[in-house]
Amino acid sequence: MPTLLLNKNTVKELLDMSEVIEAVEQAFRDWVEGRGRMPPKSYILLEKGDFRAMPAALPGAVGIKWVSVHPQNPSRGLPTVMATLVINDPDTGYPLAIMDGTDITAYRTGATAAVASRYLARKGSRSLGIIGAGRQAYTQIEAHVKLFDLREIRAFDLSKASVERLIKAFPGYPVEESSLEKAAGSDIVCTVTPARWPFVKREWIAPGVHINAIGADAPGKEELEPSVLNGAVVVVDDLEQSRTSGEINVPVSKGLFSMKEVYGTLGEIISGRKPGRRDDKAITVFDSTGVAIEDIAVAQVIYEKAKHRGGCPSMNLIE
Repeated sequence: MPTLLLNKNTVKELLDMSEVIEAVEQAFRDWVEGRGRMPPKSYILLEKGDFRAMPAALPGAVGIKWVSVHPQNPSRGLPTVMATLVINDPDTGYPLAIMDGTDITAYRTGATAAVASRYLARKGSRSLGIIGAGRQAYTQIEAHVKLFDLREIRAFDLSKASVERLIKAFPGYPVEESSLEKAAGSDIVCTVTPARWPFVKREWIAPGVHINAIGADAPGKEELEPSVLNGAVVVVDDLEQSRTSGEINVPVSKGLFSMKEVYGTLGEIISGRKPGRRDDKAITVFDSTGVAIEDIAVAQVIYEKAKHRGGCPSMNLIE
């Protein structure tokens, strides 16, 4: 049985956002209902970036993602985030596939935020604020337009050129350059920056806004003023990861927010164990650290599509 070797171009060709949304939603359901296993990700912190090992098991596949985050890479012509995924047969341990995980990471992050918005944003939300116009901004837009009838997509970045590139990538969509304050005042707000200081102010957030806090995915990172969290309905992807490396990690370490204030996990809401939005005036926050079940779920979809398509590069690792 060959082990499939899937390069970046092959993976990108096989990615479909609607399929990714379905896969990650089911992965959270499987996890909370006991059909998946996942320890917290482990970090190696270096001077110019970090590496993360992210293992998980779901029905049909077990695997690990090895991912790096180096914020200065764009100046070198490289992506900030680069990843490799390995998935194995859970019954035998046989390596089913080794694949590029860079685009999978971007797609599953956008898809998970959109799923969170489906459960936590107000019904009929029409405006999307994108704060940070890097790679992740693209899949945030691509995923949200699958689930919401958006009339305005407000994009802000310190780099005007990055915003211009984002707008050009979505012809026919209502993407426009925005101020930071206006973007933060949208019905749904996605923060996708590497910030280590809280730049989204509480005074900008109107009642009923839903925020996907995505950029804070390592210790010390923070995008929202802690006061945004106070009184908000805060939902996390993983309690331990969020405590140590999510949007809430700095406020928790400073005593400005307590883990007891976390409403629940996304898996609990998806599975119906806890209700999603119940009050149109509530501010809701999804603290997205990125969890390995998302990657393994999408990698499994890619593997099955590649296997049935035929003609993919392969190598027999077991003689």
